Amino acid sequence: MRTRKPAPLLDESALYDYAVKLLGQQMRTVAELKRLLRRRVEPGEAGAAALAAVVARLKEYKFLDDTGYARDYAKLRQENSSFGRRRVRQDLMRKGVHAEVIAKGLDAAYEGVSEETLARRHLERKRIRKPTNAKEAARAARLLVRAGFSPGTIFRILKQWNVDDAALASIESMDADEHASGE
Repeated sequence: MRTRKPAPLLDESALYDYAVKLLGQQMRTVAELKRLLRRRVEPGEAGAAALAAVVARLKEYKFLDDTGYARDYAKLRQENSSFGRRRVRQDLMRKGVHAEVIAKGLDAAYEGVSEETLARRHLERKRIRKPTNAKEAARAARLLVRAGFSPGTIFRILKQWNVDDAALASIESMDADEHASGE
């Protein structure tokens, strides 16, 4: 098995150029960029100071902006993937964006958007048809949960599809079992 040669350490100027290159490839949050840059600076105070200086400079030039990132990311996930607020919130938290920044971005992206309409669009995108049995209804419900839609919206859609009460009850108990086991 081959081991990877460690990346060479960079001074502040080279670190800035590397950061701009990374941001040119794709948008990143402050936390993501810091994680990538930390590998390229010397450990200790000198490396931390260089990293802080590069991040401050990128913010000053508006190359790095978590508020804009959260707003754009949420809008894209809502429009292109038809994901619900919960899913987008989880994704942004995983990327290291602060909760209050996430809240502002989600409010901007989901303003005036009906969660039920979005959920139906997601089902259509995934080619999910009206379920004919409890197993298909549970599959549709799980898909909507993973996509970040609220239980109320999911049950409203299933009710409008005339899913029988026994199937709804089994989905509800399955949902309760998953929450109890921590899945």
